[in-house]
Amino acid sequence: MKTAGSHGFYPVVDDVRWVRRFLPLGVRTIQLRIKGQSQMEARRQIHEALVIAADYDDCQMIVNDYWRETIQEGATWLHLGQEDWAGADRAAIRAAGIKLGISTHSSEELANALDARPDYVALGPIYETTLKKMPWSPQGLDRIGEWKAHCGVPLVAIGGITLERAPAVLAAGADSIAVVSDVLRAPDPDGRVRAWLDLFREATPRASLSK
Repeated sequence: MKTAGSHGFYPVVDDVRWVRRFLPLGVRTIQLRIKGQSQMEARRQIHEALVIAADYDDCQMIVNDYWRETIQEGATWLHLGQEDWAGADRAAIRAAGIKLGISTHSSEELANALDARPDYVALGPIYETTLKKMPWSPQGLDRIGEWKAHCGVPLVAIGGITLERAPAVLAAGADSIAVVSDVLRAPDPDGRVRAWLDLFREATPRASLSK
């Protein structure tokens, strides 16, 4: 069952084994972002992740990038970057009834994303991140409020956000916080997930990404 505020915590994981590990802890929004694998392996992991998620009520299982496999496997959520969205079959995605999240890093990208009528918009990086080299400077907390005032859909903050920084990110207006390194690189990933879930239980309950 859905835990109050659990949809505000949005881990992004690089392997299906994390999906199997984190959903029993109470995570109800999670993104599978597979890099450096064959399409066959990506599809296998997507399929397995969807099977796992089906056992949990109200779970938002989001696939990153692989829009063809998302359609083929019957997933209901897809996250794309700007270039991925530009090159995707938009009509096929919409015809499949898939809900969509799009990454943004600039005002121009926000306008492009909103033209796509997404179900949520992601803004990042909020803080400097070591996960991957980014051509954009950290957005900062003020940008969260600016985006929230214009996007009209749930806003996901991502990039360099730790548990300790999370209250300020929520106070700035983010609906959800996407987390990668703070969980996956933690000495105790399960314990860190529980701490994030506790934070959202204590905070004002957040809506799910599908308003």
